[in-house]
Order: sequence, then C-alpha cells, then structure tokens
Amino acid sequence: MHNDGEVYHFRDRNGLEADMIVSLIDGRWAAVEVKLGNKQIEEAALHLQELARKVDDEKMGKPSFLMVLTGGEFAYQRKDGVLVVPIGCLKD
Repeated sequence: MHNDGEVYHFRDRNGLEADMIVSLIDGRWAAVEVKLGNKQIEEAALHLQELARKVDDEKMGKPSFLMVLTGGEFAYQRKDGVLVVPIGCLKD
C-alpha cells in the first residue's frame, strides 16, 4: 500500500531526537523510536512525549501516534498513549 509519505530522522538543537518521523502528504505525522531492549521503552516514551509537546500543534497538528518499536513479544498501548510494538507485528 502506498501512502504518499516520507520518513525522516529528527534531532533538534538541544539533542532531542526521534529515530523516525513518518509524514504523510495529507499532513498527518507520527514519531517512532526504535529500541531492541524492553528496558529502554520508558526512556523512549518520555522522549517521544517531550517531542510531541514541543511541536507547534497549530502548524503541524498533533501526532497521529507515538510509537516505540521493539524487539519484544507483545504489542500494547501504555497509559500515556504511547504504542509499544514488536517489530514482528510489522510484517505482512
């Protein structure tokens, strides 16, 4: 499926980053951090939330989702709304 989008890496001047920003032509966007170990999920989720807070909602809109892509076994949504998704869930 083709969605007319782009994938970028993001880093601001203060060092806040996201491994991937997925941006669709219709203006929707999402931020993704890739972490193989489960111990890094909390820190990655906090960074994603910080990034979302810094974005100008009027200019860019709110993110469609924030996601930590992991090497784990289970997909779930955290209480803060961040998705935790094993890479195996992305296959056809």
